[in-house]
Amino acid sequence: MRLIRHGGLCLRLRWRLAALGALLDGHSFWATGRQRSQLGRMLRGSQVVVSAWQGSRLVGFGRATSDGVFRAVLWDVVVAADHQGRGLGRRVVEELLASPPVAAAERVYLMTTSGEGFYERLGFSRVDSQRLMLKQTSG
Repeated sequence: MRLIRHGGLCLRLRWRLAALGALLDGHSFWATGRQRSQLGRMLRGSQVVVSAWQGSRLVGFGRATSDGVFRAVLWDVVVAADHQGRGLGRRVVEELLASPPVAAAERVYLMTTSGEGFYERLGFSRVDSQRLMLKQTSG
């Protein structure tokens, strides 16, 4: 298994947008149907991107945005179903957390629907004093 922490340009991964789309379509419910052009813009807007490869197959992915001082957010952490339960998700998250823009932030946020236990094992805690607010746009 090979993990790659991509820089801001993510050039290597941008050549593999079809593989990224297939991973998201097949192994997430929140990120299905994203177009290649959208995925390219998403990568360009992320300070840190981590990809995991089994040979030439993309089997894990995660990304983060950060101001490098106060706040960072982890996004789109996904592992192919046949690679789950082997520590790959942990490795992706740890690589994101160790990246300079995320490691420098005083708080790291994420949103999850069903992965609360996984993230708690990685040191995250549930915050009941805050509420997730959402403004839907046509984007």
